[in-house]
Amino acid sequence: MSRAEGTGRDERTGPAGPAARATPGPRGAAPAAPGPSAADGSLRRTRPSPLWALGLFRSELVTVFRRWRTLALLGVLAAVPLLIGIAVRIETGDGGSVGGGNGGGGPAFIAQITNNGLFLVFTGLAATLPLFLPMAVGVVAGDAIAGEANAGTLRYLLVAPAGRTRLLLAKFTAVLAFCLVATVTVAVSALVVGALLFPVGEVTLISGTTVSLGEGLLRALAVAVAVAASLTGIAALGLFVSTLTNSGIAAMAATVGLLITVQIVNTIPQLDAVHPYLFPHYWLSFADLLRAPVYWEDLLRNLGLQALYAAVFGSVAWARFSNRDITV
Repeated sequence: MSRAEGTGRDERTGPAGPAARATPGPRGAAPAAPGPSAADGSLRRTRPSPLWALGLFRSELVTVFRRWRTLALLGVLAAVPLLIGIAVRIETGDGGSVGGGNGGGGPAFIAQITNNGLFLVFTGLAATLPLFLPMAVGVVAGDAIAGEANAGTLRYLLVAPAGRTRLLLAKFTAVLAFCLVATVTVAVSALVVGALLFPVGEVTLISGTTVSLGEGLLRALAVAVAVAASLTGIAALGLFVSTLTNSGIAAMAATVGLLITVQIVNTIPQLDAVHPYLFPHYWLSFADLLRAPVYWEDLLRNLGLQALYAAVFGSVAWARFSNRDITV
């Protein structure tokens, strides 16, 4: 039998069959077995399972919280209530009053600490929210993408079947988790210090109503959640800035600089027309959770404003990151 006759069947059935059309090969090669094409396999590889996406988020959490910089930030935040508590204890050790005896009508509640150590939680959050907490969030958010690019690990992350959208979502979710952990760190530190240095019991709210210690603790938890939600806007802004540069230090500095600038603008009376649109404007609205009944107007405005900032800057961060040329 000649070579042509011996391979004639393959030549007829190969090109004519659907499998051979899908996977052309060299002359004389056996046709590929029917089954999913390489393109189908590629599509399956770019669609990781939900468990894989959960593993990506867990990996981002581990990356954020194992850094010494993050631990140092949490340590500083935990030290603020400790310093406030010691200062109040020293000032009132001889029977004096705190803050001139103003009755604790302001959001700092510092005059109430000596009567109830639980108020150190509210004072600590009020003291750290304008600067310390958002700066810590700005550092973590600014380093989310730019830090990976600066270290040369960003392109290796994109080699895995994560996709840029999933990676960006994992980064943003990890930053939001840091917002919650940082806020809880301040609250827990203040609660422990307040219980050790001052009496703890029934809570007199700023509206004059007295509630039990259990309800006071629940309100403290609600305040911590409200403060963590207030940091969503700066988290989204920092993530967007992080997509603009390959320098983690530059991204962190730019985010903190924007934070300080917005804070300054929010204090200028001549610019009061734009104040309601600035993300820190309603930050101290968490004090309304310590009223009976609760004043929800400013709280809801704050949550809506933070959601708007998250949507806007999250969208532009995605647009920038999805079209970015990753060369490092």
